[in-house]
Amino acid sequence: MQFRPVVVSFLALILATAALSAQRGGGGWYSIRRPTAQTFKGDFTFCRIAFRSGYGGYGGGWGVDYPRADENLSIRLSELSNAAVDLDPHGTPNYVVIQATEPELFKCPFVALTNHGRASFTPGEVGALRAYLKKGGFLWADDAWGSYAWEHWLGELRKVLPASEYPLVDLPINHSIFHTLFSAQRIPQIPNIGFYRGTGQTSEQWEDSRTPHAYALVDQSGRIVVLTTHNTDFGDAYEREGDDPEFFYKFSVEGYAIGINILLYAMTH
Repeated sequence: MQFRPVVVSFLALILATAALSAQRGGGGWYSIRRPTAQTFKGDFTFCRIAFRSGYGGYGGGWGVDYPRADENLSIRLSELSNAAVDLDPHGTPNYVVIQATEPELFKCPFVALTNHGRASFTPGEVGALRAYLKKGGFLWADDAWGSYAWEHWLGELRKVLPASEYPLVDLPINHSIFHTLFSAQRIPQIPNIGFYRGTGQTSEQWEDSRTPHAYALVDQSGRIVVLTTHNTDFGDAYEREGDDPEFFYKFSVEGYAIGINILLYAMTH
């Protein structure tokens, strides 16, 4: 699959996505979709990792923005690129939740993890993730804020991939991952919609999270193995796209441009 990067007027992207928008919002009850023998048929399937919370137990940390973020980003990927997205019998994109120790991990073109500041990997998960990433897998972690969450997450990552082989890079905006299809101009700071409505601000930990980052662990060839978008919440841009027109225009459009770039990079590198 090859994609030609294009310079995007985000106004044009707004118009395109707004015209296609079904106003899909967040909230409500949901069931957890687990993989079955019929799940992976060759087209893109969004995979999310359920992890053990650093505060004890399998909690809701892994499920932040689920399932609407997973579904909506898959829909936009299908609408705004030529990537083939796997659909269920109702025409809805397939998305699944897996644990890192399950064999289905190796069928995922990429895996997502949210609220990485709470993630805690067991020895079995460490080994499975290491094998997956070394075999060409891609992990995107999103939605944690502040220095404490970052140091915790980096400690978990270093259990999986050593610094001697996988250096940490603070990606500049001119890195190719941000220009796979759309040419992004910045790494946006996207807040939780409730925080934004209540404060009008974007930095959820105030001075401790003022600057959004896209951190990467790269292998010896320069391939991104793990991408962490920190001090920002791309998932809310997807989950909450239909909740508030102001939030959609201010955050979702830019968030989708980068999210689609990331997915296409993961599937082509």
